[in-house]
Amino acid sequence: MSQEQPQKPKDQEPSIKYGDVFQVSGDLGKKPITPQDAATMQAAENLLLGKTQKGGPAAVMQSAASVNENRGVVGHHDVTSDTGDQGVTVSEAEVAGHHIVTESIGGQVVGQYIRADPLSTAAPEGSMGDDQVTIGEALEAAAISAGEKPIEQSDVAAIQAAEVRATGRMQVMPSGVAAKAQAAAAQNARTLRDEDKTKLGDVLVDASTMLPSDKVVTREDAEGVIGAEIRNQPELCTYPGGVAASMAAAARLNESN
Repeated sequence: MSQEQPQKPKDQEPSIKYGDVFQVSGDLGKKPITPQDAATMQAAENLLLGKTQKGGPAAVMQSAASVNENRGVVGHHDVTSDTGDQGVTVSEAEVAGHHIVTESIGGQVVGQYIRADPLSTAAPEGSMGDDQVTIGEALEAAAISAGEKPIEQSDVAAIQAAEVRATGRMQVMPSGVAAKAQAAAAQNARTLRDEDKTKLGDVLVDASTMLPSDKVVTREDAEGVIGAEIRNQPELCTYPGGVAASMAAAARLNESN
């Protein structure tokens, strides 16, 4: 995937840059917001907060990225170096009884607010505690971020890689989430209309409960899943907000906690 955007023609409409919507400095403020940047932030919000925050940084980025893509100043799979190399972070801290959420890109804060419904102090079922995101939770986050995407072979490969890393079993389980994804992709290949195809959200919505065992996402897990998705994608890139993107966001969140 590309890291920086080419110079736009003089008659092309201007792009919406980070500096237009966020109080950031340096090179980041001059860069256009891309779909992959927005998808990465959305996945990070979903993993920590359970949903995309209305009016939050991810929502703002999604709107700006859509405009930029429609204007032809960025491609659907473009990503800035700040997001691709340095990543995004969404973290929560308790200060004077308030739960403060901070969202950053490339080390620069793009949003900070008080969370109205703070995270429970008890670890959710299926998690490993200590606010660490598991593989099952990352798959479920992809069901939110890219839930309407029809499942294809690149998704199956990514899900299989994630399942193997979660369970430690080298073979696909007959009743597991990867087998469910493979069956869906095979059916989709014989289905003409996208609206009739099985979507990513249909398969991954309860991924945690379909895994007999789970583990916290590490950088190595994310890299393995990213590689599997890319190798099975003709354009050799990951899908915005998809399985690989959610795994990458989970690994970054776990490293920051």
